[in-house]
Amino acid sequence: MRLLENDRKLNVWHHALMNAILHLACLQNQYKVIRVSRRRLMALSHIATLPTYHKYFKELQEMGYIIYRPSFDPRYRSEVELLLKVKVVKL
Repeated sequence: MRLLENDRKLNVWHHALMNAILHLACLQNQYKVIRVSRRRLMALSHIATLPTYHKYFKELQEMGYIIYRPSFDPRYRSEVELLLKVKVVKL
């Protein structure tokens, strides 16, 4: 994604989290609102510590890449809304 490549504020951890979110989006066949769990995002992004995860996840929100809607009900996953213009290419 060129938008992410050109943003010099993003580092490897931001990219790892965005890749994890986009991976889940593809698996769910969703390109706007994706259901996520912290455990799954941490595993997919290879982030091992909670402080690192929270720091970079929060920064993605502050930079306007995502909106996070937490679910406090254990039966439902939280949601991440992508604020990127994603071009969907069907193979």
